[in-house]
Amino acid sequence: MNKRILSLAIAMALVSSLAQAQSSRLETIVEGLKTPWALAFLPGGQLLITERDGQLRTAQPGGRPSAPIQGLPAIEATGQGGLLDVQPDSDFARNRTIYLCFAEAGADGKSNGTALASARLSEDATKLGDVKVIFRQQPKLDSRLHFGCRIAEMPDGRLVLSLGERYFSMQRAQTLDNHLGKLVRIAKDGSVPADNPFVNTPGALPEIWSLGHRNPQGLTVDAQGRLWEHEHGPQGGDELNLIRPRLNYGWPVITYGENYGGGKIGEGITAREGMEQPLVKWVPSIAPSGLVRLKSARYGAAWQGSFFIGSLKFGHVERVKLDADNKIVEQERLFPDTGRLRDVREGPDGLLYLVLETAGRVLRVKP
Repeated sequence: MNKRILSLAIAMALVSSLAQAQSSRLETIVEGLKTPWALAFLPGGQLLITERDGQLRTAQPGGRPSAPIQGLPAIEATGQGGLLDVQPDSDFARNRTIYLCFAEAGADGKSNGTALASARLSEDATKLGDVKVIFRQQPKLDSRLHFGCRIAEMPDGRLVLSLGERYFSMQRAQTLDNHLGKLVRIAKDGSVPADNPFVNTPGALPEIWSLGHRNPQGLTVDAQGRLWEHEHGPQGGDELNLIRPRLNYGWPVITYGENYGGGKIGEGITAREGMEQPLVKWVPSIAPSGLVRLKSARYGAAWQGSFFIGSLKFGHVERVKLDADNKIVEQERLFPDTGRLRDVREGPDGLLYLVLETAGRVLRVKP
């Protein structure tokens, strides 16, 4: 395809996308939530919603949230921590298993860290049973910041969990003797898969899948089974990354951001051999949270295959489309000034669902 035809194709796609954005609308399907953080889907159209202060609820679209589900593990609701992500097992219809990511207090009463638990949801969805903490971030630290805490189930049935570097310990995102600033991969019982990349590396924690992350609050598996992640930069430098095992994504050695209030971080460099470049970067920061790569064609070809990302800072949905070489071909801001968007998901109906944090609502994007 020559450049003129390619440019025409891109222009036509942008026109199509603009028409789709103008014709789409947001509808509130659940309200009355308190600081909701994540959304998942259960059979029969029921929603499963976490609230950061430690409550897990169900809701039907158009209905009110349920009473809190009983039986959750002990949750440390402090600062940016609390009850964060939720992910039903891929075989939920048979085993009723869900996975919960949350901040867990340390034994000393001061420290905390990200943890992952499995549990079985009762048939009436009112309580959890067989609750097991299957992973704990090490070490626990005295910090209220950067818990990360997104869950993805890979096509092979393994779980990947994103972990922040807890802000004050950013240099440790580059070392393998801890879980700070890492993505980890475990089996559903918490055991370590034998093919994890650092299993045989002396001194490395065997759960580590990738390193050099800051505060990853977006994690999704696309239609081809590839794992994508986005993370908060400091002041600028938010990133979208294609995740591969063993790779180093650079924080805090390389970054397109700067210290809060100005000034370079470390050497102030943006590239170094052996460290991955982001496929998309945001300067200034949009403060991304929630990530999905749309599989369905409910909104037409222009949006299919696009990434949809919530912005906490600007209150919009960021749409990004990459070509086969992972180069940006389309990027736009949808639904401006909607409010702090904490999560973005694709429902079983192929529609997009948004979690509004401060407004306490779940929205659906109607095509």
